[in-house]
Amino acid sequence: MQLISRIADLRAALRAERISGRSIGFVPTMGYLHIGHLTLVKKSQQQCDVSVVSIFVNPTQFAPNEDLAQYPRDLPRDLQLLEQQGCDYVFAPDVDEMYPDGNGKTSAYVDAGELSSILMGRLRPHHFRGVATVVSKLFNIVQPDKAYFGEKDYQQLAVIKRMVADLNQPVEVIGVPTVREADGLACSSRNTLLSAQDRAAAVILSQALQLAQVLVNQGERSVFALREAVINKLQQEPRGQIEAVDIRDAETLAEIAEQLTAPAVLLLTVRFGNTRLIDQHVLRL
Repeated sequence: MQLISRIADLRAALRAERISGRSIGFVPTMGYLHIGHLTLVKKSQQQCDVSVVSIFVNPTQFAPNEDLAQYPRDLPRDLQLLEQQGCDYVFAPDVDEMYPDGNGKTSAYVDAGELSSILMGRLRPHHFRGVATVVSKLFNIVQPDKAYFGEKDYQQLAVIKRMVADLNQPVEVIGVPTVREADGLACSSRNTLLSAQDRAAAVILSQALQLAQVLVNQGERSVFALREAVINKLQQEPRGQIEAVDIRDAETLAEIAEQLTAPAVLLLTVRFGNTRLIDQHVLRL
């Protein structure tokens, strides 16, 4: 495994791989890796000849009042996990390498469009602009054949797929199902920021998702009834502060007027203490 921190060095290494006819898979991360990230790497290894993982905590997707400084980081631990996984390249640039204008800012951004202003985009304005910008930059640097993202960040995956289509970027974006811990909590780097009490309480998210699917299986199709049932379930856990419960078209994230007639995605955003958790489940009829 090669650790590279300079854009020019990574481009040179991957240029040689392409000349040799090898396909390149890419997994962009912000580090503090868990089994969910490693599942993405494994998928890349199954489908591509060479796998690249980036580790970069991107400042442009954090607002001034958000937890950029507190975001968990442990590069030596991440490298050990990736070495054990058999990853080929790790790209771990510093902020000035990715944003040479300084202070983690840039004069050019990728506007993520309408998808960036709904759902999580309402709670975190400009978040998806930062995501789209850094992912586009990474795609330009790595030039992968395939790129892998977890479906837990469902809106992020939709934004990136739309960006790739709209900008005609030559990369196939592949969503990988959410990986969960033994008690059902979706794997996330943010889980480490939870207190022991909040960590135990957070399983209410997966329980609420399961409840919604059970109701759909029993014939419930009312968006209002499903949303109310989920909210009532979440409210059984007083440590959780509900920020959003949304049911949207699974393909377009468009609002659903009244009744489910096609697969829909249930998106949860709940805060435990100072930590915001998200989760999702595609409700299949």
